[in-house]
Amino acid sequence: MRVAAVQLASTIDSAENRSLVDARLTALEPAVDLVVLPEATMHDFGSPDHDLAAAAEPLDGPFVDLVAGHARRLGATVVAGLFERTDDLPYNTLVVLGPDGDLTATYRKIHLYDSFGYAESDRLRGGAVEPVTVDVPTADGSSARVGLMTCYDLRFPELGRALVDAGAEAFVVPAAWVAGEHKLHHWRTLLAARAVEDVVGVVAAAQGGERYTGHSLVLDAWGTTLAEGDAGKDDLVTADLDLADVGRAREVNPSLANRRMGRA
Repeated sequence: MRVAAVQLASTIDSAENRSLVDARLTALEPAVDLVVLPEATMHDFGSPDHDLAAAAEPLDGPFVDLVAGHARRLGATVVAGLFERTDDLPYNTLVVLGPDGDLTATYRKIHLYDSFGYAESDRLRGGAVEPVTVDVPTADGSSARVGLMTCYDLRFPELGRALVDAGAEAFVVPAAWVAGEHKLHHWRTLLAARAVEDVVGVVAAAQGGERYTGHSLVLDAWGTTLAEGDAGKDDLVTADLDLADVGRAREVNPSLANRRMGRA
């Protein structure tokens, strides 16, 4: 499965962000199976008092329409983050657009970032506590089952276990991982831990720039880094995830089969 993690730095101008996404996706060649953009690609979080409810869009709004058009052009599955409008606080949502441009799945972030002195729950609501997976068609005519998590979800290994029990062979992790002391180390370590303990490939697309860590990553099911971006605003990280290697890794390291606690 050919994957691409598109690293960018969104702003609180949704129209400007659509132009940025349009340019970044236009630059991609249609030789990729899965494209992952960061959390909050549609609209940045902004300052703690920024009104995300006013910025939020419906699932048939201009941002999703733009991404759907590029998914059709690329013949690829595209995952991207937005703030989804409701009649109250919005959701922090990932949308999954299939190769035909149809909305095939949504994932509403379960674990809101109430940590490191920040309170995401002041402005957003948490999603239903259930794993979300999606089947991603690949160029050879097969498909890969991919599990969805968003940023702070990475710190909760039980979500990874639930995704694996739902059949996930890879995780996608769009993020706006705030920069700071220890944070890049946490980002790299937790991504590798999820890959190793759940024996899955991982595609992590991060916001870059001064506020966020950047360093988008692709890891295989052994926890080996296949590709990593830098801390800059814009980067593109591409790699080939060998899905057969997931099966080989699970044979050599049968820790999922050997579980005695919490096994579905």
